[in-house]
Order: sequence, then structure tokens, then C-alpha cells
Amino acid sequence: MGIGDRLKEERERLGLNQTDFAAKAGASKNSQYNYEKGERSPDASYLAAVAEQGVDVLYVVTGQRFAADEGTLSQDDLEIVLHVRALDAKDKEAVMRLLRAFTDRR
Repeated sequence: MGIGDRLKEERERLGLNQTDFAAKAGASKNSQYNYEKGERSPDASYLAAVAEQGVDVLYVVTGQRFAADEGTLSQDDLEIVLHVRALDAKDKEAVMRLLRAFTDRR
């Protein structure tokens, strides 16, 4: 699986079509198509823009997801991270609002 395949996978995980995803990244639909087909490689400014949209850029570029050291996170914390990573952007925003509401009450 190449960069284009992983980029498409991340776009679909976020629930966006090529046109909308490209617009959020400041690219054309044609560029997005070429990136996903592996005909062109995205530049750093594109990758930074999609990272702001919730794309796991490390995964797109290397094929590896951030692996938290088991000594760094408790099993519960690790499970939470894995569940949140699987959400689309809207659901992540909802989870963040919920977490902030709980922590602001303290």
C-alpha cells in the first residue's frame, strides 16, 4: 500500500469526498486524484493542511501509526486513544467537547 492508498483511506475515514478534501487542503480535485492514484506526491504544505483536518500524516507517509509505548499510557488510556482515532472529524469534535465539559467542571 502506497502513500496514495493511505491518503485515500484517511480521506474516507474522515467522511470526505475528493472535492471537499482537496478544498480543505488548498488543492484541486485533480491534484487530489493524482495524489491518491500515486501519480504525484503531495508536498509539505499540503500534508500540513490535511494534518489540520485530522489526517494521520505519519501514517500516510510511512504506513505506520503512532504506537504509544505501553509504559507511557495505561491500558484504559490506550483504548480511548484507539477509539478516538477511528472517529471521523465531526465525531472527534463532539468527543472533545464532551471531555472539555467534564474537565471544566473540576
